[in-house]
Amino acid sequence: MVEQPVMIPGSDETVWVTRPSDIDVLLDQIATDPEQNLPYWAEIWPSGVALAGAILEHPERIRDRRVLELGCGVGITAAIATEQGAHLTVTDYAPEAVLLARITTLAHTGREPDEARQVNWRSSSIAELHANGTYEVILAADLLYERRDIEPLLAAVDLLLDPDGALWLAEPGRKPAAVFLQALEARGWSLETQVWEGPWPDPEDDQVTVRTHWLRRPGRPILDNSDDTLHKVHSRS
Repeated sequence: MVEQPVMIPGSDETVWVTRPSDIDVLLDQIATDPEQNLPYWAEIWPSGVALAGAILEHPERIRDRRVLELGCGVGITAAIATEQGAHLTVTDYAPEAVLLARITTLAHTGREPDEARQVNWRSSSIAELHANGTYEVILAADLLYERRDIEPLLAAVDLLLDPDGALWLAEPGRKPAAVFLQALEARGWSLETQVWEGPWPDPEDDQVTVRTHWLRRPGRPILDNSDDTLHKVHSRS
């Protein structure tokens, strides 16, 4: 493990992150993972850093609210959300990520998130979170890597977000994210977007542009078997 300082863009804050020092070891371990999940959680991605910056610009959106983070990674966004007063539940498919998010948040704020759970939002295990009710805000940074991620994320948000809640999504311009946003806009969701250009922790990411989207739901389910909007959006992409 190493401790790495991460500057949050648009602010003078730095979060010290505890993370693995050797990603190659983790890549070797996926040979025994039945889902072959790559260890995305171990990297520091610009999207998570940008989402932390967006929270610092608009802390009122999460302060004193029930907030869920899907895919917490090593805890950069979690640390800032906790600092700004969110009643935060962090989740990730990797137990190592959940532990490191707790460590990073504790180091930055002096306390851990309200709840930390190993949950894979791509699977039926997401229903476990629904036992505790729904959330006023869902945080999601860089979750949409492949087309197979779109419908599970739509389903997770539909299940876990309050009827008048908001999804705060950060993404660096991958095509699945564009399809996801089209699906929500086609169903009446409102969209407010900010553009972030760093600086990022890894110099190799200097050309990366991240967009954070504040998405408000219209008060009806995302997924509806009688509605083929999502199919049409997929067909156009």
